[in-house]
Amino acid sequence: MDPPNQHYVKKFIYYAALGVPRVDISSWRLRVSGLVERPSEFTYEELERMIDTRYVRGFHCVTGWSVKDVEWEGVKIRRLAELAGVSKEAKWVLFKSLDGYGSVVPIEDALHEDSVIALRINGRRLELKEGFPARPIIPHLYAWKSAKWLTEIEFRKDYVDGFWEERGYHERGNVFLEERFKNEGMSHEGMSRRPIL
Repeated sequence: MDPPNQHYVKKFIYYAALGVPRVDISSWRLRVSGLVERPSEFTYEELERMIDTRYVRGFHCVTGWSVKDVEWEGVKIRRLAELAGVSKEAKWVLFKSLDGYGSVVPIEDALHEDSVIALRINGRRLELKEGFPARPIIPHLYAWKSAKWLTEIEFRKDYVDGFWEERGYHERGNVFLEERFKNEGMSHEGMSRRPIL
């Protein structure tokens, strides 16, 4: 099913809201933190050995463009959460990036079967402009939730704005419900399931 009010383009349009950071892969780590029993840390090589998912999905930008049939390979976020022992009190996941960018999603979206920490795209490693070394891919959410140059996955009880949420973008960002912008008066405790038009 194609998402509403998106048009397909052949090539990605690359954004870097805070600039493209330098990545030293030898010192880079992905941390799993917050409401977890076992805070964890992974090197790039460790994550590569853990790759357990490959699929083809569309990639959808909130500005209205989409790329059809992108192949992603990565590690299920659910698996990393299980290894860390995420608390039942966790309701939100905050993705933090090397450049200071952040994006937040409800935990049920982060732990969805298709939600992965992607290391590879279309059969090769991500390039720096694509978010190397890693980025979360949650296909049913808009791409601003897919924080490039990921360094930390923080499980939280309370909601906190990420970079674009602070600027009025939606707390969840479901592509198929067109959740582009925050619904005035929406409670973070009970997310609206209505489309945001």
